[in-house]
Amino acid sequence: MDIKYLKLAKLEFDDSKYYYELQQKGLGKSFENEVRDSISRIKRFPNSYQKIFNEIRRCTLHKFPHNILYIQQKDYILIIAIAHQHRKPDYWVGRL
Repeated sequence: MDIKYLKLAKLEFDDSKYYYELQQKGLGKSFENEVRDSISRIKRFPNSYQKIFNEIRRCTLHKFPHNILYIQQKDYILIIAIAHQHRKPDYWVGRL
């Protein structure tokens, strides 16, 4: 199954990766690896994560305070947000 990203979700990923790299060398790469590993799990088991809003599911990262929010479509998975858990809740809802 293919993975597609909303532009804003891709920007969130890039911004977070950059921020973590500024905090400590190599931390941005660790963030990237955890996001990619989580997306691989989403691809293999898309229905195993909790629905939190209509058809939107949430995958919580283990080492970083972020959630991957996505919708499973017929032929692909759409990543809606890579959201920091301490930001304003549900700011991403308007993206649908």
